Amino acid sequence: MKAQFDHEKLDVYQLELDFVTWATDLMAEVKKVSSVSVREPCDHLDRASLSILFNTAEGNGKRQMRGRAKFFDDARGSATECAACLDALVAKKACQKDRVTEGKGLLVRIVSMLTKLVERFNNMGQVREDGPAYIVDGE
Repeated sequence: MKAQFDHEKLDVYQLELDFVTWATDLMAEVKKVSSVSVREPCDHLDRASLSILFNTAEGNGKRQMRGRAKFFDDARGSATECAACLDALVAKKACQKDRVTEGKGLLVRIVSMLTKLVERFNNMGQVREDGPAYIVDGE
């Protein structure tokens, strides 16, 4: 039987791994074909994508509920940073908008899942209103 850490069992963590793989492929692609400087947005995308993963793992290892919520919220912030990095690559004409659609779709799902985790651990027993829905072009 394969030993697993608790964070590895989270669907959001597995989806984050998928995003890291997708983003790594995109970064390699744009660095090869782009004539504009993509070092900064690619470096930031790399750091932020890993930050999503690391904060989710660390948050899931916390025992106190508010501590968990803080790390899941930090992961959510890193996911939105990744979306901005993808926008920057498109704005710099390093890739086409349709090339980042899949990655943005993964990020929307990740942000949604992390939002639910934040709410679960941050608002234990509190009443809340639903937040805004995230939308991907074409959906």
